[in-house]
Amino acid sequence: MVPVLIKDLLTSAPDGRKVTVCGWVRTVRDSKGLVFIHVNDGSCFASIQLTFDRNNPSENADTSTIEKELKKLSTGASLRAQGKLIESPASGQAVEVILENLECLGEARPEEYPLQKNKMSMEYLRENAHLRARTNTFGAVYRVRNQMAFAVHSFFQERGFVYINAPEITCSDCEGAGEMFQVTTLSLEKIAEMGVKAGAGGMKIQDAHKIVDYSKDFFGKKASLTVSGQLEAETLATALSRVYTFGPTFRAENSNTPRHLAEFWMIEPEMAFYDLNDDMDIQEDFVRYLLNWALTKCRSDLEFFDKRVQPGLIDALTKVAGAKFVRISYTDAITRLEEAEKNGAKFEFKPQWGCDIATEHERYLTEKIFDGPVMVFNYPKEIKSFYMKQNEDGKTVKAVDVLVPGIGELIGGSEREEDYGKLLAEIKRRNMDETIYDWYLDLRKFGTVPHSGFGLGFERLIRYVTGMENIRDVIPYPRAPKLADF
Repeated sequence: MVPVLIKDLLTSAPDGRKVTVCGWVRTVRDSKGLVFIHVNDGSCFASIQLTFDRNNPSENADTSTIEKELKKLSTGASLRAQGKLIESPASGQAVEVILENLECLGEARPEEYPLQKNKMSMEYLRENAHLRARTNTFGAVYRVRNQMAFAVHSFFQERGFVYINAPEITCSDCEGAGEMFQVTTLSLEKIAEMGVKAGAGGMKIQDAHKIVDYSKDFFGKKASLTVSGQLEAETLATALSRVYTFGPTFRAENSNTPRHLAEFWMIEPEMAFYDLNDDMDIQEDFVRYLLNWALTKCRSDLEFFDKRVQPGLIDALTKVAGAKFVRISYTDAITRLEEAEKNGAKFEFKPQWGCDIATEHERYLTEKIFDGPVMVFNYPKEIKSFYMKQNEDGKTVKAVDVLVPGIGELIGGSEREEDYGKLLAEIKRRNMDETIYDWYLDLRKFGTVPHSGFGLGFERLIRYVTGMENIRDVIPYPRAPKLADF
């Protein structure tokens, strides 16, 4: 018989039909002739109880086989069981399965199985990332992650967007930060040997780059893993009107903090004929849609996070999902923060015009001043990317960040510069290699249009929705400095 997912069994009528259950053992309890086995298959938070009564077994029970297989079971073991689905006398669950047959598919010896501890730290579970999905916490995280990915696609598909795939290997740097992973087929060992020899021959260290001949590399030029699919998405938005990319991106930032990953997923829509106000409208709709989806589709998992991870999580998400987002200019936001500081607010970083708004400032705006989500727009151009459309004041650009209580920035976006001359001038002003961006500039030469977009880090979203403290705990296999083992 094909096994029935436990999430479906738990909502089934206890009609006595024979069912097959497959999963992994959470607990085995043998008490006065009664055996209770709690089994979970990852399909939902709850487990189902399998019951075997030695004194009064089911008339179709293969008691000798059950007894033999019971000896193999312990936490972590996998099994296949058959039995009758009946109403459960136990509190907290509607149905259970009376065992008729049992097969241990894979043992998990208690002395070797890493997940035997009653309380395991997040760091310990990161060291066992290949097994941590079997715990309540991480099973819930990955189910929420699945639902939120589906919600992302649903939101954009319902609004006429076309899903595209941006390249993971690129020769351009969207963010201009230079923190990119290089992709090469050249032998680093041979290059190092050449460097040693050249150094002995009197070559100065500032000329060491001349040793590398990129014409012999796979792509014939320096290439890296992408930090964003935005620039490529713009090419398709200027043909298909509305597109979005949702895929992995990479940043070689040597930050060993709970908020940084080297490999992460980005949601990046681009919309032709959208100005900054249109961009802000859809961002607000997007956040509400995602939170309402989580509150509806992931309720049992969110209840776990509310109880065990972040008390008050559901109320906080519900409040933002129903709120009207405050819109305030960067200049006004800085003024508010400066006033707060004069009135006794303590900040590690002094708020002042021209500096980026730090996380502590973002949280103060959302949690103390406005008590809800805030959209800050019109940032100084010097702290934003080259592609953002300049305002008439020449000092600011049409950028916007969506801030939410609890974590600060959730989304960053902008209206893109559609004027060829202005974009080219900005690229030159920043001493960027304009030949790398010829194709990007072409979009402004041939049928240019006003257009906008934004980016949302998927792991940041999951961290916000689940209340998990460390971003490494909301992706199955975290990649960070000195961490690429699993």
